Amino acid sequence: MKKTYLFFLIFNISFMHAQVGIGTTNPTADFDINGTLRVRTTNTNLNESAAKDSILVSDNLGNIARISSKKVIESHLKTFIKGNFSSGSNVALSLTSNTSIIPFNITDFDTNSEFNNTTHVYSAKQDGIYSVYVQIRGSGLSVATNFGVQILKNGSVISQNSFANIGITIIGTINVTPPIRNSQTLVQLNTGDTIQFNVVSNLLNLSLLGTDEDCYFTIHQVR
Repeated sequence: MKKTYLFFLIFNISFMHAQVGIGTTNPTADFDINGTLRVRTTNTNLNESAAKDSILVSDNLGNIARISSKKVIESHLKTFIKGNFSSGSNVALSLTSNTSIIPFNITDFDTNSEFNNTTHVYSAKQDGIYSVYVQIRGSGLSVATNFGVQILKNGSVISQNSFANIGITIIGTINVTPPIRNSQTLVQLNTGDTIQFNVVSNLLNLSLLGTDEDCYFTIHQVR
């Protein structure tokens, strides 16, 4: 009798820890359904934390897992970024081969946390088409100085606005060229593609105004 009871106990423990399959003889989870699932009734849950933290999702292999509603929303949240300089004082740049990356180091908003304030580079987290805009304003630029701004994708220029300052001579020479340069483009990005902004000039050193209204960039995903 004791042997029978021991066998029955061992059998039930093994069964409780075995993987169970419906529609399959080779289950790969504790409960593996090879087919459809129907739930005729569900209980109403008025607990807000359940709505935020207990959403069930299925991956491409049919595995069920629980994630928060925030993760679901963020997985499809489009890019919206506006960045500028953290200080309102002039930003001094040293140019190598007539260019230098613009060191934007703060964002007003960055919905998907894609812009690196240290490297000053944007990295796309999802495929899409993006609208990119950048504006800069030089400080103390003289006549005949070439000055402009570039948008680069993966290190290659895709948009540029650069030209030399001009002056008129009345009593002495006066620079009449606006000090602002801007550039805008639509670009298709794949996950991991990068965007950066360069200043271009024939000077070895120059300064940009650090004020938000003069120097800034925006990136937003249009589709």
